[in-house]
Amino acid sequence: MSKINAVITGVGAYVPDYILTNDELSTMVDTSDEWIMTRIGIKERRILKGEGLGSSELGVKAVNQLLEKTGTSPEEVDLVICATVTPDMQFPATANIISDKAGINNAFSFDLNAGCSGFLFALATGSKYIQSGMYKKVVIVGAEKMSSIVDYTDRQTCPIFGDGSAAVMLEPTTEEVGVMDEMLHTAGFGRKHLHQKAGGSCKPASHETVDAREHFIYQEGNHVFKHAVSNMADVSVEMMEKHNMTADDLAWLVPHQANNRIIEATAKRMGLAKEKVMINIEKYGNTTSATIPLCLWEWEDQLKKGDNIILSGFGAGFTWGSILLKWGYDPK
Repeated sequence: MSKINAVITGVGAYVPDYILTNDELSTMVDTSDEWIMTRIGIKERRILKGEGLGSSELGVKAVNQLLEKTGTSPEEVDLVICATVTPDMQFPATANIISDKAGINNAFSFDLNAGCSGFLFALATGSKYIQSGMYKKVVIVGAEKMSSIVDYTDRQTCPIFGDGSAAVMLEPTTEEVGVMDEMLHTAGFGRKHLHQKAGGSCKPASHETVDAREHFIYQEGNHVFKHAVSNMADVSVEMMEKHNMTADDLAWLVPHQANNRIIEATAKRMGLAKEKVMINIEKYGNTTSATIPLCLWEWEDQLKKGDNIILSGFGAGFTWGSILLKWGYDPK
């Protein structure tokens, strides 16, 4: 019996219309376009506006586009995994809400929280369901309304994050394409450097936690930067070495879009020219679990069947990892 691989057969995405520029941000907090561009590399980010709209609003638009592009009816989908750190609510899962809004009624669905590595962890998880032979169509969606947990009085964190969503379809194939390998890691000590202090069972919401602004992102930038640079680069190089690959063998690096300096350091360690690195952080900022699939969506028409692609990410937890993809289809 031939080995079953899980291959990406389509990509969909959605970003909100509202653009928050560095110039507008500098009217809200003590910062400047020069400061943000020099240290992070972000020019603008998208923000979801509107009462009662959460991550599922972003996610369902990406999923609907994906279904249309792949010619898939909602009834055909077997599983939906939503990677998110900004769920609509504590429960039910945002994946359940996205499924309901998209008319996906024959699937089971669940959320996965691995910070900015969420898409990598979800893609690896979804591929296992495909490889088992039990499921034929698995949707992986990264959906984040990061503006809902950003403190716009904190000049260290508010320039970094934006809202957005992207989704991929996984299907089985016996060809040598798709998800080829994965290296995923967690280190729980990192939680002290990057977390949301209140709102969980350890520290439930109260007047005190709201007054203390503890429901926003807390980040010790220097610590996170140091670990991200070393771990993203290490795990990406390790993937290359494991498969005896050189920079010439790789078509693309798709790095998590957190900081342009982290991306540059990772590419340099891998020996990759800038032309082989997908970078759109300047337009969208850090959309957490949506950054990697947003890149795949934006570069989709440049990807060719058989392209070797390394996905690489680092996030809260700490979490980090790399996935080796062999792209499954030519531009349409």
